[in-house]
Amino acid sequence: MEVASTTRGPPVLFEVWAPQAEDRVALWLEDEERPMERAEGRAGWWSAEAEAGEGARYGFALDGGPVLPDPRSRRQPDGPDGMSAVVDQSAYAWRNDWSGRGLGGAILYELHIGTYTREGTLDAAAERLGELVELGITHIELMPLCPFPGVHGWGYEGVSLWAVHEPYGGPEALKRFVDTAHGRGLGVVLDVVHNHLGPSGNHLPAFGPYFTDTHHTPWGSAVNLDAPGSDEVRAYLLGSALAWLRDFHVDGLRLDAVHALADTRALTFLEELSGAVDALSREFGRPLFLVAESDLCDPRTTTPREAGGLGLHAQWNDDFHHALHTALTGESQGYYTDFAVTPLAAVGKTLTHGFFHDGTYSSFRGRTHGRSVDVTRSAAHRFLGYAQTHDQIGNRALGDRLSATLSPGLLACAAVLVLTGPFTPMLFMGEEWGARTPWQFFTDHTDPELAEAVRNGRRREFAAHGWAEEDIPDPQAPSTRERSCLDRSEREREPHARLLAWHRELIALRRTQSDLTDPDLAAVKVAYDEEARWLAYRRGDLRIAVNLAKDPAAIPLGGGGRVLAAWDPVQPPGADGLLHLPPESGVVLADA
Repeated sequence: MEVASTTRGPPVLFEVWAPQAEDRVALWLEDEERPMERAEGRAGWWSAEAEAGEGARYGFALDGGPVLPDPRSRRQPDGPDGMSAVVDQSAYAWRNDWSGRGLGGAILYELHIGTYTREGTLDAAAERLGELVELGITHIELMPLCPFPGVHGWGYEGVSLWAVHEPYGGPEALKRFVDTAHGRGLGVVLDVVHNHLGPSGNHLPAFGPYFTDTHHTPWGSAVNLDAPGSDEVRAYLLGSALAWLRDFHVDGLRLDAVHALADTRALTFLEELSGAVDALSREFGRPLFLVAESDLCDPRTTTPREAGGLGLHAQWNDDFHHALHTALTGESQGYYTDFAVTPLAAVGKTLTHGFFHDGTYSSFRGRTHGRSVDVTRSAAHRFLGYAQTHDQIGNRALGDRLSATLSPGLLACAAVLVLTGPFTPMLFMGEEWGARTPWQFFTDHTDPELAEAVRNGRRREFAAHGWAEEDIPDPQAPSTRERSCLDRSEREREPHARLLAWHRELIALRRTQSDLTDPDLAAVKVAYDEEARWLAYRRGDLRIAVNLAKDPAAIPLGGGGRVLAAWDPVQPPGADGLLHLPPESGVVLADA
């Protein structure tokens, strides 16, 4: 994408934290070198003022070394290794006065810009937002947007944590997307990655101790949150997070794998971040929130700071996913093992207690895991419930969705459990119509050695589980990304059209039936029959039941009531109190 570039413009203060520089730091602005001065009273900081207009290219050279992009770059027109570009954040004229939308009563929709449309841009995705309004979605959760090498990728190997991937449209396109979403009544949540940066295009180590060998992660050295120099590193991450909320008007952030944030300080980074976000929310006068991805099964993640918790506002609940997945598919490998022993009991436990692992033994980990949730104090909407996510699809060998193996009826049952359960529901793009397109792991690394390492690593990983190497999609092949793009023509065909109508019906119920957004986990009552494969639960005056079996089920649900929604035609329970539910079907009933 071409970027207008000129050095003519108002004075701009260029600053950089570069404690690694021994002698000097130079600002290179439009191919002209300008000396920088040490900032008084700010150890490791260098600054220079120069006239620069929108799009002017610049970078920093340390001790006569190569010109590197700004760690706080707001735009990388030529990718992570190119020069940075000046951005005037005040230039965009926001069209919509947005009062915000909190998590209570929300329905999230996880979306990957690069595959939501064939074009793979923010502007193309914005043109499709009407579909999500019709569906009843309240918030779009965008997968990471920070720049990464090449054109196509998941986004979790991003660098330049203050910028927007140029092939998606850059920062201006994100502002247009958020503005359009707000105009349609949709909130926007952005997935951000603080636990690691991509291996390619990551120039931060040249500037300062952004990483530390004090701790190690699956991606190598840990981000420096507690070693010497960590004050500035934390400020860097904090500033990046707040910039998405302030400059781009985003409503919330999804924090990737917070369990991988190694942090031994008394005041943890997550507490510091949640405090800053709450303060910004008060300043703006509208809701702002943080959603954690965590595998710790620890309610302290979302416990308020004043009560000794981290103060995040919600967390993904993989335990609910794992229980539901095993109940639907019968899979029992890896981390599904414990859930698969009695899968409906596992679903029931998560619906009433939040976590399955709440101090119980995890055979996958070889130890006890988790901590119990105080259901009398933890609001249900602080947990996100889902049947599918980018991780749970894309990290499978073939990137196969539930729709690849499950009947439309079982997909309908999954929708019932997600959309009428106590948790904040989240759908993965295309799930609402049972999309048959896979969502596979794809990359576009420009470094040939890294590309080959990723390709071979993926094949070795699944070969160890019995897959033939030639059956594993090549992450670097353009066809892998192309296969992962949604096929919207499915929406008009059966059984997809029926599934889409079912999701709309359930979401409409969630909007009109206040019992479905009751935050009281302790009020949820569950019954199930493991052998007969049915599960039922009560939420206030509503009774919900699903039959996962291939045979009809007679469920002792209590007599009377009226049907609010049913996948297959069904009558309310008779005088004997039995609900006769067809195979692979679900129903929502009101008491009167």
